[in-house]
Amino acid sequence: MPPPADIVKVAIEWPGAFPKLMEIDQKKPLSAIIKEVCDGWSLANHEYFALQHADSSNFYITEKNRNEIKNGTILRLTTSPAQNAQQLHERIQSSSMDAKLEALKDLASLSRDVTFAQEFINLDGISLLTQMVESGTERYQKLQKIMKPCFGDMLSFTLTAFVELMDHGIVSWDTFSVAFIKKIASFVNKSAIDVSILQRSLAILESMVLNSHDLYQKVAQEITIGQLIPHLQGTEQEIQTYTIAVINALFLKAPDERRQVDVESNVDILDCPLTEMANILAQKQLRSIILTHVIRAQRAINNEMAHQLYVLQVLTFNLLEDRMMTKMDPQDQAQRDIIFELRRIAFDAESEPNNSSGSMEKRKSMYTRDYKKLGFINHVNPAMDFTQTPPGMLALDNMLYFAKHHQDAYIRIVLENSSREDKHECPFGRSSIELTKMLCEILKVGELRKYTCFPHGCDA
Repeated sequence: MPPPADIVKVAIEWPGAFPKLMEIDQKKPLSAIIKEVCDGWSLANHEYFALQHADSSNFYITEKNRNEIKNGTILRLTTSPAQNAQQLHERIQSSSMDAKLEALKDLASLSRDVTFAQEFINLDGISLLTQMVESGTERYQKLQKIMKPCFGDMLSFTLTAFVELMDHGIVSWDTFSVAFIKKIASFVNKSAIDVSILQRSLAILESMVLNSHDLYQKVAQEITIGQLIPHLQGTEQEIQTYTIAVINALFLKAPDERRQVDVESNVDILDCPLTEMANILAQKQLRSIILTHVIRAQRAINNEMAHQLYVLQVLTFNLLEDRMMTKMDPQDQAQRDIIFELRRIAFDAESEPNNSSGSMEKRKSMYTRDYKKLGFINHVNPAMDFTQTPPGMLALDNMLYFAKHHQDAYIRIVLENSSREDKHECPFGRSSIELTKMLCEILKVGELRKYTCFPHGCDA
């Protein structure tokens, strides 16, 4: 006869004793089960004890998750979360560097458990950690030369514990001081710093930006793209991943006016503040660095890096949305001059765009003939070809870029197609407009708003 469904058979460990094989009745209160276990080992004050998984997670058993216990599970009797939190809260303030380091190491591990995290946070543990980061690093700065490994490990465990505690979403990110933000940013801006400290610092900055508008402003003021680029050029893929994640987060939270790209911009991104995210992403310099040091690096790209690169690609393509959805104004002379430039490069590269020689009628006739050769639908007023959105003005931008940067190929394509029979023609103008529209659909330009979760661990 099978055992009742509410009974699970487990093994329970206690340091210095042989494990006990025990049947747990899931109908009983958890406190009663813990008391029974404590009585079996003659341990008083059962309220100071708890059960936790004996595997690598070490998560506490609670009334909420006790149903996850299966037959054959190995549990451990241990100090209760409240007791553990109280003890660690005291230990991390020890005057002994060794004791403090060991306590911070334990805290970093236990903070992954939301049950423990809640107890530690209730003791104002987050504030204690931020104070240690703000002032503690200064306090021990003089000791760095003689005990640098210990200092680095201590700071790394402190930041790890902070990240784990904040990941539970119990404390608001809006509560942190400018001094704390500056300190975290300073770790990112240093040219030489422990990899684990850098990784945690980048993770904290990303979370700050994603979870608080006010912190976005403060973080963007503290770091520049020039300070992030060396981390992209390094060899640690995890650091590269978190660096791209910070860039993505800053762009995602940028105000709309900061997302507008200047198509003629040629700024030096090394000096560009991160508030100017659109122009940063639009520059070839950043894309070339990522292509060289990340995508073409001699190692496989892991899933998290692939995710962040995908997010960056989506953000970059969406810079084109404004131009894609902008209709050409046939009365706008600056826009009309772009079409004149296309004609000039193709048919009259030696002359000025607004050559005034000849009668008005003759010039109109010549322009109409040339616009037909260029492959526009409206030969008289080709501006009308760009009033459909998408692709709007983006198609014209692409055509001008091609004509300017690949002039020989542009002229050859136009002239070859203008001399073909109608049934074999591939008109440059119409083809460019349709190709731009097709690429916008394939690359999903402008569909960023359909995605609501872009940080680490989320699927778009």
